[in-house]
Amino acid sequence: MIRPPEYISSIKPYVPGKPIEELERELGIRNSIKLASNENPLGPSRLAIEAIKGKENDLNRYPDGGGYYLRKAIAERLSIDMDNIILGNGSNELIDIAVRTYMRPGDEAVMAHPSFVVYAMSVQAMGSKPILVPLKDYRHDLEGMLKSVNERTRLFFIANPNNPTGTINRREEFDRLMENIPDGVLVIMDEAYYEYVTDPEYANSMKWFRKGKDILILRTFSKIYGLAGLRIGYGIARNEIILEMNRLRPPFNTNSLGQVAALAALKDDEHVRRSRMINEEGKIFLYRELKRLNIPYIPTEANFIYIPCRDSKSIYDALLKKGVIIRPMGPEAIRVTIGLPEENKRFINELEMITKEDLWTS
Repeated sequence: MIRPPEYISSIKPYVPGKPIEELERELGIRNSIKLASNENPLGPSRLAIEAIKGKENDLNRYPDGGGYYLRKAIAERLSIDMDNIILGNGSNELIDIAVRTYMRPGDEAVMAHPSFVVYAMSVQAMGSKPILVPLKDYRHDLEGMLKSVNERTRLFFIANPNNPTGTINRREEFDRLMENIPDGVLVIMDEAYYEYVTDPEYANSMKWFRKGKDILILRTFSKIYGLAGLRIGYGIARNEIILEMNRLRPPFNTNSLGQVAALAALKDDEHVRRSRMINEEGKIFLYRELKRLNIPYIPTEANFIYIPCRDSKSIYDALLKKGVIIRPMGPEAIRVTIGLPEENKRFINELEMITKEDLWTS
């Protein structure tokens, strides 16, 4: 019987948030809400929806392999060259392409823990080694991560804001890292949630791209733009890095509807403004209510809140039975997406009903 290499068999598959349809089918309930996958509760931009109408007759044609018009629009918005941009089937695919481009078996990649699990999965799939550095005060310990860099290090992952904690690394500490990281190490700055950030000291990754450093900045249309189902992400890097990644990028990796919708969504500043407003109002409400319930939480710069607890499975299972889907993050934390006002209120109401004092950490 054919078997994969051991480093493939050791990978734990990614488990996405439970779909509403699956929960309602299993439990025979209706009117469930999903606050598990950090999706935009407002849905997609109306401009994006209008843009894809009437395109169904073109689905027999292959998409534009390089996504010319979308890359051009992103480049114009960022005032950079379109050759500095690569599109991906979500930013997830670009993580995988970067790993396959720059890592070999036995190489190492430094990353925080907990952070986005796909980093470690992609690295393991190459027979390489993820070096996990614990968070410090729920944030990336950039100084500790830098100390883990050695001659085998090829990639250095930073999620900013971090998933699952919602915390950020600020400008001064990030600049210090970039000034000291050795040549030959590619910093992958995952900014999937950067549009939600309000902290004025948020790290400026584009500054280091413009300086010509080895940095790959990842962004996505899945979060604030509400296009998670169409899978469009993009990377920003020096021409040489993009050229090498394009050698491994599948020729038609982003679909036609996704490109058209993303191009339209990019122009919809009002949708982005409303999404931020809903998120900030929801954040204020959830902070207040969690404090009232004496439930600890980590202040967030993203569209989700990380809540330490003693038994995440009990909380997750109890909320599921109430038709509220959240995300357990290991045995001692849950993560809840900030939803629409009525969804946030329902989450708090159901949480209050199932809450016991001994479920929460002090």
